[in-house]
Amino acid sequence: MTLPKSKITTATTVRRDREEEPTDQITYSPEEFWAEVAQCVDWTKPWDRVLDNSDPPFTKWFVGGETNACYNAVDRHVAAGLGSKVALVHDSPMTQTIRRVTYAELLDQTSRLAGVLHDLGVRRGDRVLIYMPLMPETIIAILATARLGAMHSTVFGGFAAKELATRINHAEPKVIVAASCGLEPHKVVRYTDMLNDALTQISVARPHCVVHQRRNVWVAPLQPDQYDWDELMDLAEPHPCVPVEANEPLYILYTSGTTDSPKGVQRPLGGHIATLCWTMKAIYGMDKNSVWWVASDLGWVVGLSYICYGPLLYGCTSVMYEGKPDRTPDAAQYFRIIEQHKVNALFTVPTAFRVLRRADPETLLGRKYSTKTLRTIFVAGEHCDYEAKAWAEKTFKVPILNHWWQTETGHAITATCLGLAHSTNPPKYSTGMPFPGYDVQVLREDGSKASAHELGRIVVKLPLPPGTMSTLYLAPERFKENYFSKYPGFYDTMDAGYIDEFGYVYVTARDDDVINVAGHRLSTSALEDVVLSHPDVVDATVVGVPEPTKGEIPLCLYVTRDDRNTNEELINGELVARVRELIGPIAAFKLAAEVKGLPRTRSGKTCRKSIADLARSKQIKIPSTIEDSTVYRDIMQVLRKLGYAKTAPEPI
Repeated sequence: MTLPKSKITTATTVRRDREEEPTDQITYSPEEFWAEVAQCVDWTKPWDRVLDNSDPPFTKWFVGGETNACYNAVDRHVAAGLGSKVALVHDSPMTQTIRRVTYAELLDQTSRLAGVLHDLGVRRGDRVLIYMPLMPETIIAILATARLGAMHSTVFGGFAAKELATRINHAEPKVIVAASCGLEPHKVVRYTDMLNDALTQISVARPHCVVHQRRNVWVAPLQPDQYDWDELMDLAEPHPCVPVEANEPLYILYTSGTTDSPKGVQRPLGGHIATLCWTMKAIYGMDKNSVWWVASDLGWVVGLSYICYGPLLYGCTSVMYEGKPDRTPDAAQYFRIIEQHKVNALFTVPTAFRVLRRADPETLLGRKYSTKTLRTIFVAGEHCDYEAKAWAEKTFKVPILNHWWQTETGHAITATCLGLAHSTNPPKYSTGMPFPGYDVQVLREDGSKASAHELGRIVVKLPLPPGTMSTLYLAPERFKENYFSKYPGFYDTMDAGYIDEFGYVYVTARDDDVINVAGHRLSTSALEDVVLSHPDVVDATVVGVPEPTKGEIPLCLYVTRDDRNTNEELINGELVARVRELIGPIAAFKLAAEVKGLPRTRSGKTCRKSIADLARSKQIKIPSTIEDSTVYRDIMQVLRKLGYAKTAPEPI
């Protein structure tokens, strides 16, 4: 497979030779470039046209071409003689099990589960909802659905019955595939209880339910219309792959926090699998023998793209860790996994570093293990502060590379691309350079182009590259209104940031997280970086709160080290002084308070808006994805001491 090397703008330079580094180069058009990328995967029918942008923003790629995601992730590797190669490593310290699944075993399981789903009525274009934890059977369910040309919709196991029912009503799945339970530290989460509750709340036809019993954890009592996974698989006949046109949907993924108004990102098949396969080398520098670990969940886009599809399409080994950085059972687990499974690259969220730093700051537990196989760590999903990055680089002794992408894009918008010869020492706080196909710009509120280093809204000039969302499921008008109406001709990322004179992109915050202090726009992440540089602070968030003169001022809530030697009053004074010195008096920074914890989702994002709303005495609903909802009680008390949230209703 040819690996295009240079950044694409109006034309692209790619390798002439498929196996060796080029001695000369030729220039390709964007269509030729993406046609070359598409050779990463096998097609049952060639496309008629690479790009159809006649109806923007509903761009189509590889029009008329047919392929199958499951075939490319599994069958073709077995056909190439790689059946004995390990595809998945499932490491679950909570069940004290480690399981390895080869490509041949994955083929057997996916083809037979596809036969089960077909017998239950699933056909090309139908929907299958998957409600399972991080385990190989979840990937088997995903690939079996794709094998039939149907759409899968994975729902994170943290969602309760009401949110699950909302998604069932919207997607109208033919079949729901569920596990009997999931695991949290010291807790069994009974998925089938929540599923059964959700099924009493739906208004659409009741789907068939296939339940995978986690017999070593908890076996669920099945209702009369529910089927045992193992019993069906014992009787199943393997089903072949169904060819699917490139622009038909591969999956629907509902964005986190969706409740009353579902927003289902719809992903097109062909461009997505081709681009993901290419990124494994182009961005992450992997080779076919690499061991790749993404510390995420299959209910999030990172898990779908890079626990499931990316590594399997590429043909390397994907590690699945069912556990926490620090509590299952201790803060040595990341180090153990790297040594035990010989991990070459890790993709995680910066919060993991903050957790490890807080639990084991001197890595007394972690240093027992060797991380010599590790070459790189990639982070995304939230702002990566410099202190966490510096600690992780010192601890793991590899480059920590930040990159930026969204559920809507499915892969990186900006990155430090190891396979494209980018420097592994990008500027401090940068999220890298635009990835091929993304014409990234920063615009002012009036739509004019911002200057270098000027904070504004980050947008991407249309058309978007292959593999990004094609629409919102059953909501094309909402798709246009949400993402393309504010800045015509551009995709609105809704993130704020700036671009430097060298083209590096800096993502500072969601645009609604920018604080407007007396007309001056300040980034929450810039303030958080200063706060997190304090030696006693291990986690922090900054939000805007009302102030009668300036309109809005920053409020910082922070978490300290357990072994700190200073009191809160002294830390507050030092934080105010640091911000004044490094940001300036323009920040009007004077409010800081210690809290026991911050509201973070299981994917590592801080729910700043809920804190800002509480400060304004608004009613907030705690998302189902919050890892520890009890932190809100402490935050409420702190806000009230500072004179805010005086009439705020209790969070629900």
